[in-house]
Amino acid sequence: MTKCFNSARARPRGCSTRSLCLLSRRSGGAIVDGRIAAAAQEERFTRKKHDESFPAQAIAYCLKTARMTPADLDYIAFYERPLLKFDRLLETYLAFAPRGFAVFLKGMPLWMKDKLFIRRKIRAALPTAKAPVVFPEHHESHSASAFFPSPFEKAAILTLDGVGEWATSTLGVGEGGAIDLGYEMRFPHSLGLLYSAFTYCCGFKVNSGEYKLMGLAPSMRRSPPPSMILHRSTRRRRCSPRRAPGRSRRSSKIAAATRLTPGTKSSAVP
Repeated sequence: MTKCFNSARARPRGCSTRSLCLLSRRSGGAIVDGRIAAAAQEERFTRKKHDESFPAQAIAYCLKTARMTPADLDYIAFYERPLLKFDRLLETYLAFAPRGFAVFLKGMPLWMKDKLFIRRKIRAALPTAKAPVVFPEHHESHSASAFFPSPFEKAAILTLDGVGEWATSTLGVGEGGAIDLGYEMRFPHSLGLLYSAFTYCCGFKVNSGEYKLMGLAPSMRRSPPPSMILHRSTRRRRCSPRRAPGRSRRSSKIAAATRLTPGTKSSAVP
């Protein structure tokens, strides 16, 4: 069970609160008195798609748009708990070792160099800020982004995701300035990862092409059975890169035998 609290809703009228939220490692947003004052992605300034760098320019834009300085902030929030997520990754790698060792070697340097020390990077980027840095859980951030800007004083909250730290889906209640997530489904069980599996089977990149699959879904005129889609996608993925999808070895030999060479005529092949 996890709880999230919004001081802007709970404070008396006349009391102001200003917060800077790092919506991910690539974007940021500014909140003043419970209202979103600005939000931006770093890629809009660097012109690099999916820019993984710290969102320094996005933060500067949000503070300027909200007419704040780092010293004016009451809170600085990061969207998830890196240490708890790192714990899940380590347990998963150990459970499947030695399989996945190549992925482990590729991902660990980034964690040891950058992701585990996000508090230090925030402090370095905002040296004049005295506000505390808070780390809500991944699904708390999803719930807060939906409930706190809404006009409702009380609402049921359901979040469905690929995976956060350990939770993949949560169910709870938001009331006033607080969110209470009382139920959760934990990794590896995940509806979001199931959707990513279909994204991969359809030929798109995982954690990138899901929006394309959602955009294409309403464009289908006829709906073939799911078993047919899965069969075709699996066959396409398993085909050899040296042969075109669906071409058998016999058809490849026939095509090679009937290929014309200079000075020869085509002939039938039995």
